[in-house]
Amino acid sequence: MNIHEYQAKALFKEFGVPVQDGVAVKSPAEFDAAIASLPGDHIVVKSQIHAGGRGKGVFADGFKGGVKFVAKSEAADTAKKMLGNTLITKQTGPQGRTVATLFFAEAVDIDKEYYLSILMDRASSKIAIVASLAGGMDIEKVAEETPDQILTMLVDPDIGLQPFQVRKLGYFLGFGAKEMMKQWSAVIKGLFKLFWSKDCSMVEVNPLVLTKDGKLLCLDAKVSFDDNARFRHPEVEALRDPHEEDPKEIEAGKFGLNYIALDGNIACMVNGAGLAMSTMDIIKFFGGNPANFLDVGGGANEEAITQAFNILLKDKNVKGILVNIFGGIMKCDVIAAGVIAAVKNVGLTLPLVVRLEGTNVEKGRQMLAESGIKLTTADSLADAAEKIVKIVANENK
Repeated sequence: MNIHEYQAKALFKEFGVPVQDGVAVKSPAEFDAAIASLPGDHIVVKSQIHAGGRGKGVFADGFKGGVKFVAKSEAADTAKKMLGNTLITKQTGPQGRTVATLFFAEAVDIDKEYYLSILMDRASSKIAIVASLAGGMDIEKVAEETPDQILTMLVDPDIGLQPFQVRKLGYFLGFGAKEMMKQWSAVIKGLFKLFWSKDCSMVEVNPLVLTKDGKLLCLDAKVSFDDNARFRHPEVEALRDPHEEDPKEIEAGKFGLNYIALDGNIACMVNGAGLAMSTMDIIKFFGGNPANFLDVGGGANEEAITQAFNILLKDKNVKGILVNIFGGIMKCDVIAAGVIAAVKNVGLTLPLVVRLEGTNVEKGRQMLAESGIKLTTADSLADAAEKIVKIVANENK
């Protein structure tokens, strides 16, 4: 789960991490008061969407830049061009995201910029702190072109962030002076505490800046949370913005389904994340394009399968459906019954290929054959993928 920059900065403040002053607004009626509340003659107007690259983004009407440094006298007019407009960045895709919230931020006189992030390193089962002398840039580009400007520090979760690690990171970034090390220590300790106590999957600051008057400030803030731990944090769940998520994904979550929309035309319904990934891969292998990742889990019933079909059919790009089920915990005859009932309930007219394997597979296949519903069965995953790709290709000639 992601949150907006202004929400992340509020969390930073809660954990003693310095940020510049700012005010979030959702309507033009709030512009004047928000702008007047900030010091100085200039202001930064920042679009709030769950995507990076906002500063280099372009709005649907051609207005350039989702982050603008402007004179206070121009801030309201600039904000009116952003609010309610669709911002397109590298991370949004061509469809872009509608800007429903703006963040007016205090202008800061910057001396140097740095990059800082905290995230899980699954290879080592530790927490990785990544610091770079090249802030304000894509960290991937820095890693590729100037890897010497990046330091990665692994933190053992059993013992937490240690003082020597704070100092090593601080010296690497050039914060060796006593006052600077004190500021740095407050920043990294606060961010690490936030990461650990809120079950974050990532905390990123790009850029962390040193101002001309010698203060460290987080000019940007990106925080994402581990979905599996959200039940422990109702205060985090309250920050969720459903407008930034695919409605189909939200609906799927209500029924315990794991759904992620993609840009293809062959819908997939699978049990198990690994099998779902394999299914998408083999569809691509045979020349097709998956429309989604959908894992119905190991305990799906008729209602869940019906809802899964409903969700798949809400994607107008879908031209065919592949059901690929391995009956381990879940028996194939139960799945077959669910598929039959679901197809009849939703009135499915799209091509359907079903591949069952595992416990009670013969009974499940017999039920499908005698059901009277229009479908194509397959004996293997490769057979199923090849069949649905050919059917969809022929139907769209």
